[in-house]
Amino acid sequence: MSHGRGRGPIERERNRPSGAADERSEGATRAERGLGAPASERVGGSGGAKPPGVIFEDVSKFYGEVLGVNRVTLNIPPGLTSLVGPNGSGKTTLMNLMTGLIHPDNGRILMRGISPRDPESLMRITGYATQYDTAPRWATGFTFITTGLLLFGYGRSEAEERAWKALERLGLTDAANRKVAAYSKGMRQRVRLAQAIAHDPELLVLDEPLNGLDPLVRAETIDLFRSWAAAGKHVILSSHVLQEVDVISDQVVLIANGMIVAEGQIRGVRDEIDEHPSQYLLRCRNASEVAARLFNEDHITEIRLNDDRMGMLVMTRDRQQFARALGRIALDGHRIESVLPADENVDALYEYLIGGE
Repeated sequence: MSHGRGRGPIERERNRPSGAADERSEGATRAERGLGAPASERVGGSGGAKPPGVIFEDVSKFYGEVLGVNRVTLNIPPGLTSLVGPNGSGKTTLMNLMTGLIHPDNGRILMRGISPRDPESLMRITGYATQYDTAPRWATGFTFITTGLLLFGYGRSEAEERAWKALERLGLTDAANRKVAAYSKGMRQRVRLAQAIAHDPELLVLDEPLNGLDPLVRAETIDLFRSWAAAGKHVILSSHVLQEVDVISDQVVLIANGMIVAEGQIRGVRDEIDEHPSQYLLRCRNASEVAARLFNEDHITEIRLNDDRMGMLVMTRDRQQFARALGRIALDGHRIESVLPADENVDALYEYLIGGE
């Protein structure tokens, strides 16, 4: 926005001689168009119409004798994917493998057709925001992002233009010329996101990107993630806050002890676990009588009455039979006010799959 740029270095850039302002290196041109992967590395060959995926094929990584991840096989489509697990489960190791910061001891990885062993090509299409503060203490938000773009090969004029646009998208223009060391935790989180998106990557890898954000900024940031995913990009983020994953993700990858325990859409993962009883919360009048009726059904495995005796948690092995039983009970004159699924969320799935770690 023009009123913001007047306060920043971009205005000074526009007063440079036209030849200097338009100065572009070969690196900048390459950065604009991106560097393609070798034909041998591309998924499905050059003529394939299938959207490029993030592919792990039997990948393992050890740190000496300590397991990082073990025999991971994944094919993540474009969209918003959350890696979910407690601290130490292997999420950060997966992300470091995706970005080529470390390499697997076994297996193969392709990121939208590019091997992480080709870091120059990979970083042209990848934005990575770690959970750690990465800006030098002397850097302002603007210089931090601009410097990264200069290292990508952009000319100064375009680097500054892109840096300012990234700061605008993350709501940081007012703090652009302040040192990052003086930012709040939430602002430091946002400037790392701005740095990750400044070169308009096709693939975003974001480690705990919502930590430290206040509710309003959190909602705005989630909307940004969704817009990038809707544009066909990969947005892969990690989280140990299971509740937020339900709200923002197209799909989830549940990881524990370095191994993938489930992946896919939340409801799809849930439906594949046939032996896991479905759980429902009922609110009703005469809860004790309704519970007694439900106990006569073979598919009911457990009922827990609420303390107020106006509701209960019901566990069933057969959701269709449960729905029919509720219909019969309602026709007999019992008023059932609400029925809500209690386990179609990541929190319940994760607790079931790994025993509540």
